[in-house]
Amino acid sequence: MDSTMIIIAGIVGLAIGFAVAKFMEKGKASKTIANARKDAAQILKEAKIEGENIKKDKILQAKEKFLELKAEHEKVIIGKDKKIGEAEKRTRDKESQVSSELAKNKQLNSQLENKIKEVEHTKEFFEKKQAEVDKLHKSQVQQLEVISGLSADEAKSQLIASLRDTAKSDAMGYIQTTLEEAKLTAQQEARKIVINTIQRIGTEEAVENCVSVFNIESDDVKGRIIGREGRNIRALESATGVEIIVDDTPEAIILSCFDSVRREVARLSLHKLVTDGRIHPARIEEVVKKTEKQIEAEIIEIGKRTVIDLGIHGLHPELIKAVGRMKYRSSYGQNLLQHSREVAKLCGVMASELGLNAKIAKRAGLLHDIGKVPNTEAEMETPHAILGMQWAEKYGEKPEVCNAIGAHHDEIEMKTLISPIVQVCDAISGARPGARRQVLDSYIQRLKDLEEIAFGFGGVQKAYAIQAGRELRVIVESEKVSDEKAAQLSFEISQKIQTDMTYPGQVKVTVIRETRAVNVAK
Repeated sequence: MDSTMIIIAGIVGLAIGFAVAKFMEKGKASKTIANARKDAAQILKEAKIEGENIKKDKILQAKEKFLELKAEHEKVIIGKDKKIGEAEKRTRDKESQVSSELAKNKQLNSQLENKIKEVEHTKEFFEKKQAEVDKLHKSQVQQLEVISGLSADEAKSQLIASLRDTAKSDAMGYIQTTLEEAKLTAQQEARKIVINTIQRIGTEEAVENCVSVFNIESDDVKGRIIGREGRNIRALESATGVEIIVDDTPEAIILSCFDSVRREVARLSLHKLVTDGRIHPARIEEVVKKTEKQIEAEIIEIGKRTVIDLGIHGLHPELIKAVGRMKYRSSYGQNLLQHSREVAKLCGVMASELGLNAKIAKRAGLLHDIGKVPNTEAEMETPHAILGMQWAEKYGEKPEVCNAIGAHHDEIEMKTLISPIVQVCDAISGARPGARRQVLDSYIQRLKDLEEIAFGFGGVQKAYAIQAGRELRVIVESEKVSDEKAAQLSFEISQKIQTDMTYPGQVKVTVIRETRAVNVAK
């Protein structure tokens, strides 16, 4: 019983304690809630104040942006108004100008109408006068027919016949005089143009040959170039196509070949091999191939530099390459590129003197011998003038240039004035003394032969071959040769030269007979 009471009392105590705790907790929660409400009200109040501040700031920013946009808009409007005002001013000026022009045109139209009326009035007056003149002329013709007993057609026929005979006689005399003057003037002008052209071109003499000398530091290098059992020199000759002569000439090796390109390839290859020191067949083939590529690039560069120096534009790359290859070709000992440059300059000067197109003439002069550098064996059988013309046609050159190239040795007909200019300049460049070794030798011999032919006739005292063998002046003894005999002697010498000699162009034979009366005063 007592334990039960104790338990009940404990339970009651616990219940009372729990109730008290709950009461105290409820009071504390109420206080917490009140504090929370107070804080929330404070936060709301602060948030409301901050919102108002932000709202005011945004309103101020919006007003500032509005004012800024308004100012920019007003500036744009002012600019547009200014442009519109300028356009209106220009329009007013145009309207004023148009009104002025209209008034002027109206005045001119009025004047034109007055002039037309005056012209019509004058025309009517002249028509009346013409009718009166025709009537008067007709009456006078009738009177003349009655007086002369001839009709107008018969009189006209007789007058025309008489005038025709007189005019024919006068015309023949005038034509003869004009032809003689034209021949004299043409010869003088042609001689003047050719002489001026030659004088304005400075050229060099021929220096090309068929051998090159490769200098070495010592004769020990010769053995290395020959190689064991001659392997190196055979490989070099096979790769380059050049004959290599190793003889007793001190510190020199001779390279012999008609093709200057091959000789140059061999010379440069030898230089590279000797400088490098490695000389064997495989190395030789490698160096020769590299050198050939180097020469090809150099040929193109030479062609480009040549056309630039001469002021020639628009030349096809293949033709530029052919021009570059001409440096390594020679004709009778004369370098082909030097000859072609010289002909181009001569053509340009001569065409300018004659009032023709100097650029086309210079172009034709440069290309006239490109057929001398063929690429294949088949092309070598074609005459170089025809081959050059075919190349020029293939690569788009103008017809006058193609004709000049093909006709400079008279293998086709000349169709333009450029063609004879190229032919003449080619002859000037190739036939002048010293241009070609063979020509130089034959030139000296031709001078001797001309003088010997003259001395073969009786009465000849002196003979001089002048003007590069183009003229032979013969001085005769006046006691043995008369004036009639001098003319006959000139003809006989010219026929002898024509029969016995071969020469370019023509030879003029001049016989000079001088009569002197000499007395001595003692």
